Amino acid sequence: MSRSRFEPGVGAAARHMNRAMTATETTPRTDLRSSRLRALPPFLFDEIDRKKRERLAAGADVINLGVGDPDQPTPAFIIEEMNRAMREPVNQQYPAVGGGLRVFREAAAEFMRRRFGVVVDPVRHVLCLTGSKDGIAHLPWAVTNPGDTVLVPDPAYPVYEIGAALAGCRVVRMPVGRETGWKPRFDGELAADGARLLWVNYPSNPTAASADRAFYESVLGWAASRGTIVASDLAYSELYDADKPVSLWEARNADVERTPAVEFHSLSKTFNMTGWRIGFAVGHARIIGALQEVKSNVDSGTFNAIQVAGALALRRFDDPIVERTRALYRERRTLAVAGLRAAGCQVDVPDAGFFIWARCPESGGVRDSMGYAADLLERADVVVVPGAGFSERGREYIRVSLTSPTGRLAEAMERIQNQ
Repeated sequence: MSRSRFEPGVGAAARHMNRAMTATETTPRTDLRSSRLRALPPFLFDEIDRKKRERLAAGADVINLGVGDPDQPTPAFIIEEMNRAMREPVNQQYPAVGGGLRVFREAAAEFMRRRFGVVVDPVRHVLCLTGSKDGIAHLPWAVTNPGDTVLVPDPAYPVYEIGAALAGCRVVRMPVGRETGWKPRFDGELAADGARLLWVNYPSNPTAASADRAFYESVLGWAASRGTIVASDLAYSELYDADKPVSLWEARNADVERTPAVEFHSLSKTFNMTGWRIGFAVGHARIIGALQEVKSNVDSGTFNAIQVAGALALRRFDDPIVERTRALYRERRTLAVAGLRAAGCQVDVPDAGFFIWARCPESGGVRDSMGYAADLLERADVVVVPGAGFSERGREYIRVSLTSPTGRLAEAMERIQNQ
């Protein structure tokens, strides 16, 4: 296997797992957790929350620009539909089996047609999820075997790697950087030609980069000749500035009946529904069927009333309240970009999502993000996510969320500039 654009070796979670399993073979079991669980590094956002709580316990006025949890309420029309649906006796029993309520799957299919011009069958190609994170973590269980190779962008949302590692896969990181637009390149000889699964995520968490149809066409073209399944995470499709993010299924070489691929959608960010836990996967029927089989064996599905409310949300994705949400993030994005640049950070203005990926200020050389984030918390009582928590390739960057009230975001920018 040759070395080129994809870095050889395994990702952090898989490396931790290998060490933990080796230790298990030679030392007594004093920890009741499995070797898989002990192998995983601490979940990034749990560690950030712990440090935030320490500062709050010390009496600090902390402004949290860390985890991306919308501060705006769920639209009233969704809550009203949930209130009505939860009073129906049929919805108080076990959730619908077989991939979700027909009304939700039909609404998801309608969303794909109206928003992206993509026609899918609501039964064969759509699966209701308990949030997109649920499906992302379970996908490797459905389509890989232990020892298979899974490709993930580097840096990326940690669950791509964690889900693969828990399934016993070999994780290979695809390095991305500012010079590549924070996207992996698929032009030329690449390592890991035998990869079973490849992840992409645009608009990206954490880098806020976007992708166009040509990118997805290059990904699918590369994967098709190698028998690799492509998985796309499109959680931020409706939080854009001017240009609407595209779906993998809009690529000219994508055919939902023949292309081995799947895309994950979330209602959390578009409709301020993070706590509701609902999303959906749309893809090739055999992949959807395999993921549905996993979920039928490990959970009972999403509360029917939430699915009913989610169906209404998807049918009203173009409601004026969603546009007002986009306008709010545009205002905050402008404010934060200006504030971070004034603090000495290098920032490329993102086209979509609600994160900003900023290069740490230079101080005799670019600062390490772990140290910079620690300084901001200790000296300014502002929480940001260090890029090093995602990857060594993010060590010079921080991720800033735009989900705090605008006034608090402005105050945070002032504190960052003055610390």
